[in-house]
This record gives sequence, C-alpha cells and structure tokens, in this order.
Amino acid sequence: MTYPALSAIILTPLVILGLATVLTWVERRLLGVWQDRYGPNRVGPGGMFQAVADGTKILFKQDWIPPFADRGIFVAAPAIGMMTVLLAFAAIPLTMGTGIAGDMNVGLLFILGMMGLGVYAVVLAGWSSNSKYALLGGMRAAAQMISYEVFMGLSVLGVVMMAGSFNLRAIVAAQAGVWFIIPQCLGFGVFMLAGIAQTHRLPFDLPEGENELGAGFHTEYSGMKFGMFFIAEYAGIILVSSLVTTLYLGGWRGPFLPPAVWSALKTGGVVAFFILLRAGLPRPRYDQLMALGWKILLPLSLFNVMATGTILMLRAS
Repeated sequence: MTYPALSAIILTPLVILGLATVLTWVERRLLGVWQDRYGPNRVGPGGMFQAVADGTKILFKQDWIPPFADRGIFVAAPAIGMMTVLLAFAAIPLTMGTGIAGDMNVGLLFILGMMGLGVYAVVLAGWSSNSKYALLGGMRAAAQMISYEVFMGLSVLGVVMMAGSFNLRAIVAAQAGVWFIIPQCLGFGVFMLAGIAQTHRLPFDLPEGENELGAGFHTEYSGMKFGMFFIAEYAGIILVSSLVTTLYLGGWRGPFLPPAVWSALKTGGVVAFFILLRAGLPRPRYDQLMALGWKILLPLSLFNVMATGTILMLRAS
C-alpha cells in the first residue's frame, strides 16, 4: 500500500468526523438566519466554538447502560451506525484522482449497500434497549429506511443507464455536456426525498419523533454512544449531499475554480438545503410518510426508469 493511499485512509474518517461536528454549528447558525433569531453567538467568534464545547461536554457525560438492556448489542449498535457511514465515504471521489476507492467499478452499489447496513444500527439500538419507546422507534426506522432504500436505488437507475457504469468517476465524466439533474430531474426529486428519509432528517424524522417516542431508538443512550448516533446522522447528511453532487450536479466539474472546490461548494449547497427543510417544513404523520413512498415515489421512479430506457433505445436506433 502506498503512502498516499494510507494517508487517505487515515485522514478521510478524521475529516468527515470533523466536518460532521462543525455542521452542528453551521446548522444552528443557518436556522437562526432563516428563522430571524440568534443562533449560537457566545462561545468564540460567532459562536463557532459551540461545537467544541458540546463535543467536550458529551465526552465527560456519564456513559450509562440501562441494567435491563442487552449490553453487548447496546454498545455495538452506535458503532455499526458510525462504521457504515464512514465506509461509504471510501467510494466517494472528490476529484478525478482523489478518494480512497473512488475508481471502484461498483462504487455506487457499494455506497448503497453500506447505507442499507446502517438499518442494523437503529434496529439493534431499539431492540437492545428493552424499552417500548426505543423499540417503536427502531421498528419505525427499519420500515422507513428499508422502504426508501428501494426508491433510492430505483431513482439512480436512470443515471446508471445514461452513464453506462456504476463507477462514480465514470458517472461524473458522462456529465461533461450536461449535468444529469436536467435529463434526470424526476429521478433527482425522488433521490432527494429518499435521501432525507434515509438519514431520518426533518421533516422525515419519524423514528425520533419526540412528541410520540421521546427520542425514538436512542432514547436510552447517553454519553459518547449517543454522540456517535448524533455525529453519524450529520455524516449521513454529508454523504447523501456528496452523492447528489456526484450523480446529478456534475461532481467536481465547473469553470475557473479547482475541482475540489467545486465539489465542496456543490455539496455545501445541498447540505444547506437539508437544513432549510428543517426550518421550513412540518413533520408529516408516519402513515403519510409511508404512503408518499409506496404510492407516489415508487411509480415515479419506475416511470423514470422506463422513460430513460425508451429514450436511450430510440437514440441508439
């Protein structure tokens, strides 16, 4: 293994964890701007050290395990959630030559697979807590994440058909003429909704609905184990935003600026959109969320695949 590859393997998780921590401050500041109120503004310039203060505080909180919980699974669940998100980043290419395994032939399938394994974290957390609220939250999360994985996978089939590859670098290269957000606008919309539900972010945070379930699947968690769930959620936002950038927004392509800067700007814009949704939309009922997926998004994603295949066949003939 070469030194650049080894350094990428070591630095990538550290950078992602750092960005996820900083994103907690960014979210509070943006929510303050969009809701016309003060965000964090006491700890450091502009409150930017608030994330450091929160991280330090959570490190020293009591790491309590309920006596009625299944100890081994209870401890393993947040580690599984963190591990699957970080492993998925291995296949994300920031530029043509940057990324741990960005040139993987099945890179897109690998990422979707890792995101699918993340379901085990929330299910095991809810079950091992031996609490009715945590169990209900875990079951909700499992149904929501597994359902929306189907729509996410179907929505990207149009992109794969147009690029002719599951390789993410090849997909970016295929967008030299036009970004896929234009010919695949329907798939883009389905993918965005599925990504929000997959990361169970507002307004689709039904597994953690505090009005009904306390904190859902992580109700019984405290200390750094809760922090791992918290950081994994923000890392998941960055992962989905990076995927949107790679699949639909031309990846690192853009004029004048370096490729890595374009990747960062596009990903940051999608992350800001995630936060804006939290500021502007109410939470639907759980049955409405599931109905949206199976009654609307599934037919739309299937229609997108059929329409894309028809157009490609007509062009080839």
